[in-house]
Amino acid sequence: MITLRKLEGLPDRVCVHKTAIVLHEAAMDLVAGRPVDMGYVRSIREVFALPKVRALLSSSALARLDGLAVLMETRTGRDLAFTLEDVSQLFLSVLGAEPSDWDFTDPEGRLDAQRRVIKPHTLVLDRLRAPFNVGSIFRTADSFGIAEILMVEGTAQVSHPRCVRTARGTVDTVAHQVLSEDAMVSLLRGKPVFALELGGTDIHSFPFPSEGYAVIGSEEMGVSPALLSLCDHSLGRVSIPLSGTKGSLNVSVAVGIMLSHWV
Repeated sequence: MITLRKLEGLPDRVCVHKTAIVLHEAAMDLVAGRPVDMGYVRSIREVFALPKVRALLSSSALARLDGLAVLMETRTGRDLAFTLEDVSQLFLSVLGAEPSDWDFTDPEGRLDAQRRVIKPHTLVLDRLRAPFNVGSIFRTADSFGIAEILMVEGTAQVSHPRCVRTARGTVDTVAHQVLSEDAMVSLLRGKPVFALELGGTDIHSFPFPSEGYAVIGSEEMGVSPALLSLCDHSLGRVSIPLSGTKGSLNVSVAVGIMLSHWV
């Protein structure tokens, strides 16, 4: 266990990240009924008062932190566990990380791209307009080890706040680039490429390639004619059979289902 003095001596963001981890681990120990050094846990409130830590927090975050610090003094058991976890998540949100306990992060709370197992699979996003969907696809692509995401010009920018928020750090772990349609067609010509599109082969019988490119069309118009023609002359189209009243799935959901079969 890191000493309080060493914790306080860490650089600002590292100090906040390490404190979040310590509090999270203490919370999990309390929930599991394992022994916890309560004196040590409560002494961590000294970190909350450090100027370098407080400088990272907004006024509203500071007010919440000070309120949680008071609760840490009086609460016990599972009530204290929830308070400690609240502080942990508050600190992680300040870092822009907010990882779940199964995420792999570096010392500053960023997702550790070195932990990814890369597959020889690439996604091509053909003018997806909603930044929420783009961000969601990045997060899914990170989990399935997608090597790269290529985006046709007109796809929502990865810098859009909604994309950044939904991707949860994965725009920094999955390689990506934006190309014109002509450049994309030139790049994919002669490569193993298929489209996730209506009217194709059932996903349960589609012959997924060991490596290649999957083209994902826009939410309303699907895959563009130029790219669809390229796919039809290569591996074709794969479709997800539906049994409901809607004619299609949300594109990010459909990508997740497709990747679970391909990868």
